[in-house]
Amino acid sequence: MASELPRYILRNCTVFADRVNKIGQASEITIPVPARVTADVRNAGMIKPRKVGLGFEALELAFKMTAFDPQTIKLFAVSGERDYMVTGALVDEDDTIHSAVVFMRGVLTKPDAGSWKPGDLASTDYTVDVSYLKIEVDGEQLLEMDDFEVIVGNQSQTGGIRAALLS
Repeated sequence: MASELPRYILRNCTVFADRVNKIGQASEITIPVPARVTADVRNAGMIKPRKVGLGFEALELAFKMTAFDPQTIKLFAVSGERDYMVTGALVDEDDTIHSAVVFMRGVLTKPDAGSWKPGDLASTDYTVDVSYLKIEVDGEQLLEMDDFEVIVGNQSQTGGIRAALLS
């Protein structure tokens, strides 16, 4: 009966920018969404097109802070990639708590302080181009991606292609 209860419900989360915890400052976090790039192919003899995979889209992290945070804004000027991490508390309806961790490496490409209006809460939106992504729940690796490899559940999705390239 317990397995029928809702599980892994996000109860809270935070973001780390260059290894600095921003708990209590981030109001919204959008982790990278891995998406396949496909193209329609209709070769001789086929009666309809078929989508074939050609790789993956670029990855992006976005987060919003209700702060004009100097440490995070300065990451825009830093050359090279920095570490970013999002952590979440996932809770089952039976109160079992799971840890979700999204590790990323990337470059802060856009610190958008938006509009400032007296008496209104201001926020700053950040966009990070992500070159490396790893998602874990309770220490179990679910997904790992970089520019050359995709691993899902500890199984390489690109190993055959890399072997064919002698890489």
